[in-house]
Amino acid sequence: MTLVELVAAALAEDIGGGDVTTLACVAADANAAARIHARQELVVSGQGVAEEVFRALGATYTPLLGDGAIAVMGADLGRVEGPARALLTGERVALNFLMRLCGIATHTRSVVARSGGLRVLDTRKTTPLHRELEKAAVRHGGGHNHRFGLHDGVLIKDNHLVAAGGVAAAISRARGAVHHLMKIEVEVESLAQLEEAIGAGTDAVLLDNMDDASLRAAVLLNGGRVWLEASGNMNADRISALAGIGLDAVSMGGLVHQARWVDLSMTVLPAS
Repeated sequence: MTLVELVAAALAEDIGGGDVTTLACVAADANAAARIHARQELVVSGQGVAEEVFRALGATYTPLLGDGAIAVMGADLGRVEGPARALLTGERVALNFLMRLCGIATHTRSVVARSGGLRVLDTRKTTPLHRELEKAAVRHGGGHNHRFGLHDGVLIKDNHLVAAGGVAAAISRARGAVHHLMKIEVEVESLAQLEEAIGAGTDAVLLDNMDDASLRAAVLLNGGRVWLEASGNMNADRISALAGIGLDAVSMGGLVHQARWVDLSMTVLPAS
């Protein structure tokens, strides 16, 4: 789904047969301007979505801060100008997108700030049809993206291992099925599986739901042979503690699904 299609669907959900309040109260020929402003410190994300919301309704949104910028409390993220009806009808949809995406960027920044330089990745735990926007928000907060979907990377997980007949068999089948430029990552839950995966020729290993002692042991066992990523029960405190043990990355679905919406508001400006 394109951004235009996503925004159109979101507007249709909210407006339905018409914005009865605005149509009843506001003259069709009235014009207005408004500011969208932060009611807390936050990291900006979603400016392009806000632009599309108001464009679709016939108004103009001008971002005043770029995605990835830090907005202090009270700062204006953007200005909207155009038909007053368009501003009022688009207000909630634009704010919903911005509050959610800024929330992801802000949460990601708080985790990355404590990561000690360890690469922090997102996962595929995203809102259906909002993945591109949410993964962009992770980047705006200083995080990194894992694969976008099932189509752009091989990640052999626990259920694949069962269905394929084990670690070595799954890696062998994957190696024979994909082109030479596509790397293969396999999820393991024990040191024995780690050694088997390395021996079978994997490019990367995801250490899933291991405790900190097991992760340290895995780093020593690996000895730098393959890329090591840890995942499962990750939070800022734990990532901070793991920063120096030799992992290449940690992945954290909570960058998206644990993020809280930020507080934004739109205020229509008095006519000059």
